[in-house]
This record gives sequence, C-alpha cells and structure tokens, in this order.
Amino acid sequence: MFFCFCNVTNAQKKGVAIKSIIVDIEGKPISGVHIFGPNGDKTTTGLNGSFEINVPDNGSVVLEKKGYISKLITTSDLLSNITLTKSPFLASKEDEINMGVTVKNRRDLVGATSIINTQDRIVYDNTQRVRNYINGLMLGVKGSQNVRGIGNAVFVIDGVIGRDPNILNMEEVDQITVLKDANSVALYGSQGRNGVIVINTKRGKINRKEVKANVRTGFSLPISLPNYLGAANYMVLFNEALVNDGADPNSPTSGLFDNELINATRSGTNPYEYPDVDYYDFVEPFINTTSLITEFSGGNDKNQYYVNVGWNRNEAWVNVNDEINAGTNRFNVRGNIDFKINDWITSSLDGIAVISTIKSSRANLLNSATTIKPNAYSPFLPVNLVDTSDPVVADQLATARQFNGFILGTSQQFKADAPIALAIAGGYNNTVIRSTQFNNSLNFDLDRITKGLSAKTYLSFDFYDSYSLSINNQFKTYVPEWRDNTIINFGTSDHDNDPTTPNISDDSRIFGENLKAQTESVNSGGFTSRFGFYGLINYQKTIAEKHSLNTTLLAFYNSETRNNVIQKDIDSHLGFQMSYDYKKKLFVDFSGSYIHSIKLPEGNRGGLSPTLGLAYVLSEEPFLEDNSFVNYLKLKASGGIIKTDAGINGYYIYDENYRSGSNFNWSDGQNSNRLQTITQGANPNLTFEERIDLNIGVEAYLMNSLWVEANYFRTELDKRLSTVNNLYPSFYGIFRPRINFDANLYSGVELALNYNKTFNDFTIGIGANVLYNQTEATKRSRVFEFDYQNVVGRELNTLFALVDQGFYKEEDFNIDADGKYTLKAGLAVPSYGDVQPGDIKYQNQNTDLVIDDNDRVDIGQTTSPWTYGVNLNLNYKRFNLFVLGTGQTGAIGNKLTGFNGYYSPNGANAKYSEVVLGRWTPATANTATFPRLSAKNNNNNFQNSTFWTYDNSYFAINRAQLTYEFDDVLCEKLNIQDLNVNVSGTNLFEISENKDIRQLRIGSNPMDRSFTLGVRVSF
Repeated sequence: MFFCFCNVTNAQKKGVAIKSIIVDIEGKPISGVHIFGPNGDKTTTGLNGSFEINVPDNGSVVLEKKGYISKLITTSDLLSNITLTKSPFLASKEDEINMGVTVKNRRDLVGATSIINTQDRIVYDNTQRVRNYINGLMLGVKGSQNVRGIGNAVFVIDGVIGRDPNILNMEEVDQITVLKDANSVALYGSQGRNGVIVINTKRGKINRKEVKANVRTGFSLPISLPNYLGAANYMVLFNEALVNDGADPNSPTSGLFDNELINATRSGTNPYEYPDVDYYDFVEPFINTTSLITEFSGGNDKNQYYVNVGWNRNEAWVNVNDEINAGTNRFNVRGNIDFKINDWITSSLDGIAVISTIKSSRANLLNSATTIKPNAYSPFLPVNLVDTSDPVVADQLATARQFNGFILGTSQQFKADAPIALAIAGGYNNTVIRSTQFNNSLNFDLDRITKGLSAKTYLSFDFYDSYSLSINNQFKTYVPEWRDNTIINFGTSDHDNDPTTPNISDDSRIFGENLKAQTESVNSGGFTSRFGFYGLINYQKTIAEKHSLNTTLLAFYNSETRNNVIQKDIDSHLGFQMSYDYKKKLFVDFSGSYIHSIKLPEGNRGGLSPTLGLAYVLSEEPFLEDNSFVNYLKLKASGGIIKTDAGINGYYIYDENYRSGSNFNWSDGQNSNRLQTITQGANPNLTFEERIDLNIGVEAYLMNSLWVEANYFRTELDKRLSTVNNLYPSFYGIFRPRINFDANLYSGVELALNYNKTFNDFTIGIGANVLYNQTEATKRSRVFEFDYQNVVGRELNTLFALVDQGFYKEEDFNIDADGKYTLKAGLAVPSYGDVQPGDIKYQNQNTDLVIDDNDRVDIGQTTSPWTYGVNLNLNYKRFNLFVLGTGQTGAIGNKLTGFNGYYSPNGANAKYSEVVLGRWTPATANTATFPRLSAKNNNNNFQNSTFWTYDNSYFAINRAQLTYEFDDVLCEKLNIQDLNVNVSGTNLFEISENKDIRQLRIGSNPMDRSFTLGVRVSF
C-alpha cells in the first residue's frame, strides 16, 4: 500500500493530495468505490483499490459503493488503509426507506411496502407527473392512489400529511413509498385507513456539488373527438323522431324541418344562411408543450442544499381568441437546506412556492359542443354578403366590429350569449393558483444522555389560495335576415315596409354593445391553510452484537382551515413503535397509535390501534446460506386494528341536528311561528370505524437477477357509519341516528417480478406487477323483497340493472284504429312509460308482469378485480429503451354514466351523434344497435341495463422513451459531467374491444397522445 500527504498549491487554495487504498474487512482491495471531495472533485478506485484526490486542509471525503456502508472521513483520520464494511443485503445506504416520520432499511421492513428510488430511473423514464410514476410501477396500487381497492391513500410529502403531489415535478422527487398494511401505516393514526403514499424530495449531499438542467419540448395530438352528425342529417333524424312520436308529416304545426331547408343545408352552397357547424373544428389539431427544470445541490459535512426551479407551458386545446394566448403556465421553486447547529443539533429548512395560471376565453366551447346543434346559428357572417344599399344597414355595418372579414352571428335563442362570439370577443378568464409550503425540523443527538437516544421536532405550514382575473368585454352579435344569398337587414330599416319580409324590430336582431372593459375584475377562489407538528423520541440499542432494539414515541397534530368553513379539520394522535431484530434475520415490530377525534361524543373520543409484524430471513439459515439459486428469502406476516374517523364525514353526527322548517299559524291566524325540524337522531355511543388487517408475504431474490414479492391481504372495514333502517319502524323516518353498523371486506393477492441481467454490452430489465383484489359488502341494514337484490355478499361496485332482451317487435303489440300501440296480454308492462316497436325490452325477473326497479339484478362490477403493469428496459451501450404498459380486466363500463349526452341522445333537446345511425327502424329491426328515436324523453330506453354496458378491459402502452447518453470524451470537451437526449411518447396505443368508448372525452379536453424531445445535462 502506498500512502502519503503532499502539500499542493493551486490558484484557489492550499490542500493536500490524498493517495490511499480502500479494502474490505479481509484486506482485499475494493474497486469501483466513488470518492467525493469537498470542492466537487470526485474519483473512483481502480482494480487495486487505490485512489488519488485533492482535499483542502482539514477537509473530508465521502466514500460510497453499493452494498457497502458509506463513510465520511477527514484527512486527519487517514492513518492506514481505509476499510469499508459490507452491508447486509437490502441494508445499505441505497436501501434506506424514508417512511415519512421514521427511516428504516428495506431489510428491516415487516409490512407490505412498495418503493421506487427515482434516481435509478429518472434518466430513462422522464415523465414529470408523480401520479404517472405511481401508475403501473407500484405494486398494490390501482391507478395512482387507490391502494388494494380499499380507497384513495393519503399522500405524505416530506413528512406532511395531506399534501397534493400534483404540485411536484419528478425531478425534485427522491423516493416514493407505498405503505399498504396496518403495521406499516400505524404511525399515521386515523389518516392511514386507506394506506399511505410517502413522497420524499431530494436533499443536498455531502461533497456532491451538482447542477442539472432538463429541457423538454413536444406536442400533443387528440386521440379521439366526438363525431356529431351534420345539420342536414340531424334534421332528417329529428323529423324521424317526431314521426315516431305520432307527428303528422303533412301538418304545418308538426314541428318537422322543411325538406327545402334540409336540401339547402346539405348542398352547402351558403353555409352562413344554412349553417352546419361542427364545434370540434375549433379544437386545435395539436398543441405545444415546453418545460425547463434546473437543479442545484451540494454542500459539505456541515451544510447541504438542494434547489429546484421549473417552468412548464401547455397551450390550450381551444384558442380562438388570439389576444389572450390561452393555456397554462406553471412556475415552481423549492429550496431544501440541511445544516449543523452544533455537535448534537442539526436542522432543516424547506420552502416551496408554486404559481399556476390558467388562461382561457370566457366561453367553454368544448362544453357547449355537446349541446348546441349544428344548425342552431351561424357564428360568422361575411361582410361581403351584406347589402349596404340600405343606409341603415350600411351604418350598422360601419359600427360593427369585424374579425377577418366577418361579424359575429347569433340566434334569437342565444342573443348576446352566443358561445363562439363570447369566446372570440368576450375577454378572458385568468385563474391563478398559489401554493406555498414551509417545513422546519430540529434533530437532537442525545448520546450524552444515553447512547442511541435521539429526538426530533417537525413543524410545517401550508397555504393554498386561488383567484380569478377577468376582462368582461361587451360585443355586438347579429341575427341576419337573408334574401337571395344576401344579408339585407340586421334590424329596423326600409325593408320593414316591404310586405315580403317579416317586420322585426332592431333590438330583436342586434344584441349587445362593442365595448372593451377598462378594468380587470378579481374574484377569490378561496383558501386552505394547514398547520402541522410532530415530535418524536427514538432510542436504538444493540446488545451483544445480536439483538437490536429500536423504539419510537410520536406525538402528532394537524389542522386544516378552509374559507367559509367554521370547523377546522383536526387530526391528532400518539404513535409508538417497538422493533426488535435478532442477527438481522428475525424481526418483530409492534406499532400502534392512540387516536383522538373531535368527531365523536365525549367519552368515545380516544381509541387504541395496535398492530404486530413478524419477518424471518430464511436465507440466513445454513441450509440456504450458500444456495446459488436463492440469494435472499424473507417470510413476513402482519396484522392489526386501525381505529379511524376518516370515514366519518362531518361533525356533531352523534348529536340531534335541527333545522328551521315551515311556518305554522296559531291564535286564529293572528300569530305564526317557524317549526324546528329534527334532521338526525342522537347516538351517544358513536365510535370509531375499524380497519382489521392481515397481510402474509414473501420476498425473494433469485439467481442474482430476479426479485419476487408476493402478498396475500385481507382487510375488513368494520363499524362503518350507516342509517340503519331495519332497527326502527318505518314511521321513525328522519329520527334515525347514524350508528356503527356496516362492514366491507377487501381481500386479494399481489405479485411483483423484476428481472435484471447484463450480457456484455446489453442489459435487460423486465418488471411486472399484478393485483387481484376482491371486495364484498359483508354487513348491511337494508331489507330487500327479492334475494337477487341483496347487496350482502356481493362486490361493493356491483351494478344492479335491468337485463335487456333486445327491442320490442311489431308482433308484441296490438294496434288500434288510431295507430296506438298496446302490449299484448302476457307481456310485462314497463313502469317507465309507454313503449312501441324499437324500444328496449327488459326481462321480468320476479314474474309480476311489471317491469320496474324490482327487476334490477347483478349484471357485473364497475371496477376491475385484475389490474397489472409491465415495464421493459433495454440498454445497449449508450442507447436505452424504456416502455411501460398497464391494463385491467373483469369490469364493465356504463355508457349512460360516463358518456351521457353522446351515447344517449334523448328528447327534443338531444344532439345526435354517430351512434344513432344504428337506430331501430322497421327496415333495420334485425340489425339495429340503438333504440328508435324519439323527440320525447323516453325514460324506458335510458334505464341502466345490459344494453348500455360494455367490457372495460384494456391493455395500453402508457409511455415509451428512447435515450442516448453521450460518451465521456465529448462531455469532457464540453466541460460537463453528463449529457443525454431522449424522445418519448405517451398514450401510444391501446388494445381494447371498446377503445372507441374508453378513449373518448365529452365536454372536456380530449385524451391526447404526446411526443416529446428532451435534453438533460449535468455539470
């Protein structure tokens, strides 16, 4: 071994050159150890374990290698070879799991958790939305927040419960951890009922000075847009609907559209006089997106910092007003600072500010597009078609505001509120959303009291508010009068004396004034403030190098205040955790909390939530210790009870509630008083809901390449609040109190597989996770006449609906002399209104010959029991390809709920879409896919039934990214550390029987497919 100190001098400062060798506990040199100096210098040990680095006087260096315990050493400590100790499997620095209020090694966990360290994947999976990272990658999570089908988990960001992950960009995220079982969430008390998703942001590291920039630009395309029928087809089909309802085509009062009008509209020779407007023509063919995120981090052994500054811009899908530059802008800045106060106190200060602006016109054209018919009016009237021979018309045109040779049209229905005119000339809305967050922690090393004792306090304050700025311009709109393809009148003129033209007054054809607003209106959108505090005491002790004890006591308080809400939301509890391990192979964890709730009556406001977890690393036993197939094998089990008030929505539910009722007269009507009406009976025994939990799992690492994790879980949510009907007589009505009665059961299995292997220059990574969850209503108070409608024993998301038997046929009816249809004897009569051929026919389940709600049966569940995600990561030399896909199966969708207005055009005000082309007619009776058209509200045809359901299974490629990393030679020439370029896509394709339904969005922004080019550089 060669070792020396040599004085060196450079332009900046005096230091020492360190040359040394790093070895393991057996004295063998270790290659690949990263050494970081305080000036940002870094180096790596070679095959012989040696390194050389320049360090200022009395400086320090950090030594890191995966699988070894990291070290911070100073020049004064270098007296011999530097020895690094191997850490047990899953117990190194990289395996530290920050669980929000406590930190553990992955090896020590006994509960069910899923973890992503973003630094391992952010380069090749560059999406910036936190929820996208969770979806498909985190075992046990359905979508981005629902854990095991129980419900939406609470987010904990940097130790603060209830923060919104949408304000984060993925560049600032260091780790995401999902806590799923009762033992894992016990320290979070009542708020951990549905699971906890912990997100920790990045922090500066000792001697790790870094500057990074990530620039991305791209565009998005709409995947699918609604296809509404054109004006001529609409009018033809509406006429058909009127005739189906009994209208006489030969009657002038039938309401039918004239054939001459239909033909003129279809010809398209004058689309301004005979409008045929597709409002989705105003949707941009593509929109641009741009983002820039910079990071700055570094520090020494006394102070560390991390700063993240970002900007994101998305254009709007509808941008018809060139003056407002519609779209969203988001600015964020984060600063995380860690510093040493003295030898036994350290602290951190975090500050976050995010400002988002959403600018749009005053009209929501995407929403209007679902209802405004294509022939309603012409939004633009060409100036060159206006007859200005009439001086009144000429004067009106002279004062009209023009838009590229057009003036703004309207109709007698819309008048001054024509949506397109409002969007173009009405001004703008600018919604500003502000989020600020502040954290401060104090960490106390209390070894001077007793070795292993420490304490921590954590204080947080969040404030969220929003306001809207708007300019409300006034504008004129015009209802034209046409003759011979020319606009002859907008209002009162000499034409009013022409007997061939209708006499229409000026104010019935011209609406509004052309007047731009001089002031900007401000409206508050409300605020939310959150204050949080917790303090904990921790004690760790190792006995005889075999027994380790770790205990934590926690006091937690959180309050949330919202404008116009008198009662604060307050959560408080005491938490405790006692963990024991024997030789890092046998683990016992006893965790729990004592919860306090102001939602409950006095005497019932406290509750104890105990949990117990056990784990055993079986691979440490002699019969598996040197097994080449099984590298690591851990068995684990946990269970417990979580008392919670998270499902109790509201306060004073335990008390009688009253409200003012109607007036009553007395004293012969000379006096009156207002009744006081009870709305809820009292329940002084109201108590916590309970989550009763069991988890059994296994973790294994096989063949040095395959990670396997599987869990069986069973969770019962008991004592859920319900208004119990069968305990009280029917006349008791509103006097019924809320009591702890209902119960649900959630059970299932989850499996994760991750395979990684390197073959020379090629590395392959394949990951998959599968969740099967079953839900069941195990206890309810409802009484049903028919067993097939009982919800107990069925899935929580069961859809009870009618079973369709196709369409009624002509032979199902008797027809009288007036052409009225009457169902033949023996056929069940619908209670939803009169029917005729072409209406939906339903199965009579109880054989009472009446179709009503008693004929609704279980037709399937609306949430998928099976969800899964797969990811592929291929690396060849400097190229990397990442692909993520997700899917689900086993659920049905309902066209009447998600897409009402597109799939169910019903009644006189319905706007027809392409689906009605498959309507029932006598000619299409055997092939029809849609009921007969009706201009009335046909309640029979639009009941929840099997006719309107569809298979909601799918598999989709959520995103893919191809990355190229430039070599070190180029980076050295550019004086940078790393440089890569990437191209990525999202929502690339979907395999689904009903993707045309699934991918359609009605009344809002379309589902989009995006492509992005990115450049990432670090210095």
